[in-house]
Amino acid sequence: MTTPLPFPEAEPPSDAAREAGRLLFAAPTDFLKGVVAMDGLPPGDRVEVCFAGRSNVGKSSLINALTGRKGLARASNTPGRTQEINFFTTTGGPYLVDLPGYGFANAPVKVVEKWQRLLKAYLSGRATLRRAFVLIDSRHGVKAVDEEIMALLDKSAVTFQAVLTKSDKVKENDRAKVLAQVRGALSKHPAAFPELVVTSSEKGWGIDTLRAIIATLE
Repeated sequence: MTTPLPFPEAEPPSDAAREAGRLLFAAPTDFLKGVVAMDGLPPGDRVEVCFAGRSNVGKSSLINALTGRKGLARASNTPGRTQEINFFTTTGGPYLVDLPGYGFANAPVKVVEKWQRLLKAYLSGRATLRRAFVLIDSRHGVKAVDEEIMALLDKSAVTFQAVLTKSDKVKENDRAKVLAQVRGALSKHPAAFPELVVTSSEKGWGIDTLRAIIATLE
């Protein structure tokens, strides 16, 4: 009998969950507002999920792939370009929340510190936040800055799920090594959800699975 791997890849969704995800994201998703301070947050009148990741991990591309709208979340080649917490409304579903990129940012230190304070305040104080998706670049695995956000999520008791991005950029023989490193890192974090989602925004890999997860959160 084989021992199951810790943090296995999420199973393909059931037909019902897949359809729920398809319907949620077939309906319009719209930009609501960008928030620069906690008092600017929209009312906590629905469930929300957030997307966190270091600069240039592919957050905007993933949100665009999920929603099927290429220009919804603005991708940038400049690290740290997203300086706000951006809220998007789904039709009859949760808020999608795009958090500022963390780690290296092409901005003054004081500006970066302000982003980090806002990020910590949001993660610690948002009662309607059901899950954080922590995006990890499949080419690099978990970095020190990812560990910092995971530790913050542990402290805030916010369940987070690792989403590997850009998986089409990784050679097959390097994939197992990266997955092993990610699993080892996640095993140290009590708030980590026990399944990974492996995605490629470019190829569409894992997008149906992630849509289904979001659509079925309560």
